[in-house]
Amino acid sequence: MPQPSRSWRRVALAMFAVGWGANQFSPLLIEYRHALSLGAGVLAGLFAIYAATLIPGLLIGGPVSDRIGRRPVVLPFVVASPVASLLLMLGPRSLPVIAAGRALAGLCSGVVFGSATAWVQELSDDPAASARRSAVALSAGFAVGPAVAATLAEWAPHPLVLPYLPHVIIGLLAALFLWPAPETAGRAHRAAPALATPAPATAAEPDRAAQSRRWPPRAVRTARFWLAIAPAAPWVFAIASLAFVVLPEEVTKAGHLSVGFAGLMTAIAVASGIAIQPVARRLETRRRLAGNLSGLICATAGLALAAVVVAVSSRPGAVVCAVLCGLAYGQCLVSGLRECERLAGRREHGAVVACYYALTYVGFGAPYLVDGLNGPLGRSGTFAALAVLAALCAAWTAWYTRTAPSRPARGGIARAGSSQSLTQG
Repeated sequence: MPQPSRSWRRVALAMFAVGWGANQFSPLLIEYRHALSLGAGVLAGLFAIYAATLIPGLLIGGPVSDRIGRRPVVLPFVVASPVASLLLMLGPRSLPVIAAGRALAGLCSGVVFGSATAWVQELSDDPAASARRSAVALSAGFAVGPAVAATLAEWAPHPLVLPYLPHVIIGLLAALFLWPAPETAGRAHRAAPALATPAPATAAEPDRAAQSRRWPPRAVRTARFWLAIAPAAPWVFAIASLAFVVLPEEVTKAGHLSVGFAGLMTAIAVASGIAIQPVARRLETRRRLAGNLSGLICATAGLALAAVVVAVSSRPGAVVCAVLCGLAYGQCLVSGLRECERLAGRREHGAVVACYYALTYVGFGAPYLVDGLNGPLGRSGTFAALAVLAALCAAWTAWYTRTAPSRPARGGIARAGSSQSLTQG
């Protein structure tokens, strides 16, 4: 069996592969629009189908993996992820088949992201780095998938078929690589240590077990989750989706280079998010939720610049916006996952992470919000209004983290070597 200190890489590769499959569709929306003569409503529907199955997958997969184990929950959906891409390859011009492929991709993403994030954190030998490892794996998939898909759609034949082939191959290899990863949750895992070193029963133990089975999880019912984590959570994917879904359309006319530019914007935004994550980790070590604050400041700057960029239709300016949005995405994601790790009890870790991801995916509604606000506010006015909203969230986070106590929840998954970061802030 692989050593636990290295086994997290197997799970991280699975997250990378599923993240690839989740985001490869985004730059291809332009190609589908042209090839199938689809309207904005149909495109929005294809995008919404993914979220409609992803959020239930998150809310179900995380708690179930806490109870029965990570592998029996994660592995089948890592296998199903390339099947979703295969559906898109087999029915490139059939809306029902495309919708089915997107629905399956969303379900796989939801189940895997929450459960596998908890799995990576539990297998990591360095607790302070565990949140960054899962965030980097997910972000790398989000970046590479659309970059490869956009490149193939732009310059290879069969632009609605070949872009999905790399993910089919990577996804199957990731499933094989994941198989030997050791289990860290579920009844069988908890029973094994008990046989070797029986722990004395306490009166509080039944109550703690009952608490861990309640829904939503205990950590999610705390004020700190909703006042410290939740305000920044939707910005994780809101700011990312604005960078690679909205901005490419706002600064360029539909044409031959549209797919390529959308893929470039996606890769730049997510690559920036990956690059900043070590910095976010260091910020979190010094002060809890400092990454959220710094990320929201970057989001404010990126949205304010976007208000100017869309007015002059500047592609170079849009690239700068993508960098700022990526910095915001990466810092907020690491900070939110790190705080969930601090607050969650061992038996509810997957459920808490799943609830956090569900809040982050609310941000994928940002493109629809922009469409709705463009009428009354105009394109520049919409981005300016969003910049003001991000600034208000940053101000709230700054105030709350200075005034609220930041005691870690009892029963959290803190391990040796992480006590310092748990008590700071």
